[in-house]
Amino acid sequence: MGRGGFPAYRRLGRRFFARSAEELAPDLLGCALVLRVGGLTLAIKLVEVEAYLGVGDDPASHAFRGRTARNEQMFATPGHLYVYFTYGMHYCSNVVAEKKGVAGAVLLRAGEALQGAELMGARRGRKGVEIANGPAKLCQALGLDLRHNGLDLTRDELGIWPFETPKRVARSSRIGVREGRQLRLRFFDPDSPFVSGKRT
Repeated sequence: MGRGGFPAYRRLGRRFFARSAEELAPDLLGCALVLRVGGLTLAIKLVEVEAYLGVGDDPASHAFRGRTARNEQMFATPGHLYVYFTYGMHYCSNVVAEKKGVAGAVLLRAGEALQGAELMGARRGRKGVEIANGPAKLCQALGLDLRHNGLDLTRDELGIWPFETPKRVARSSRIGVREGRQLRLRFFDPDSPFVSGKRT
């Protein structure tokens, strides 16, 4: 077994991420997002995600109008982390999908603390459900920021492991976007109290 109870041989590899964001997103539910740094292991079970598509396909996507310095990571090799800064105060993290040169990513919206809850809760000034029930909250809990943009999730200190498949997966329109709201690209565990929005 690897550190923190996550065996190295089960870490998800490149092939898992190399598909459309819409296909990848629901399969991330129930997976563990694991950060190992400074001898510590922090882990969050993903319970809510949103898929964002590529150029010209999704008006809410950062890649909708093409490649820029900000969204460059969305076009990277699948299985990397795309982190962006928003509203002048928050960081949000995404898993890069598709294939190199084709934009696509899955926003990590909410999760349940599995390991290191005390430290993550202290960072948030919250506990329980409120540790990571939102995309910015999740990043704050793990300490993710622009320094982590471009991390390789298949080999660096942040990775994703299969953990607990949800009994049900629900799908809805996304939260907090004005354009592209008709696209039902939010996926979540309707039985989890840790999701950031409505569970219907």
